[in-house]
Amino acid sequence: MSATNNVEASRLLGATGWFEDFTEGQQIRHARASTIDEIEGSFIAKQVMNTAQAHFNDHVQHGMGEGRVVFGLATASMVMGLSSQDCTEHAITELGCDKFRFRSPVHHGDTVSAYTEVLSVADAPDREDAGVVVFKHWGLKHDGVIVFEGERTVLIKRKSHWS
Repeated sequence: MSATNNVEASRLLGATGWFEDFTEGQQIRHARASTIDEIEGSFIAKQVMNTAQAHFNDHVQHGMGEGRVVFGLATASMVMGLSSQDCTEHAITELGCDKFRFRSPVHHGDTVSAYTEVLSVADAPDREDAGVVVFKHWGLKHDGVIVFEGERTVLIKRKSHWS
């Protein structure tokens, strides 16, 4: 892709979220929340053949509250998705995910919101056009209970090279 095409493609994205926009310690409350329904809650557990019946059996006793439990990686995905517009819209690639903790169960019908803290901002060792940002994401249910936390390392475009 030529430099001209890079600039044209970047115009389709948001005005913020470039590498230069992030500072260590910055905290972000993401604007959207999402209610977990049948698709996110059970479908992926069945696709990956997770045999824990609490994900797809309404009548099993599992001791984790009322209703079916949402597959943990679906919760993590939802939280990262809710953070994407603010954190990774100008990402080149995801470099890694680490330290996932599922702190409380999520059930079908729960609404999850996301919060982020920037843990570090550093130059990419092998690229002038991008830098590396490490984010810590949290997911909270509508009642304020933290259900997820995890870190994500992302290679993000520099506005100075891509806009």
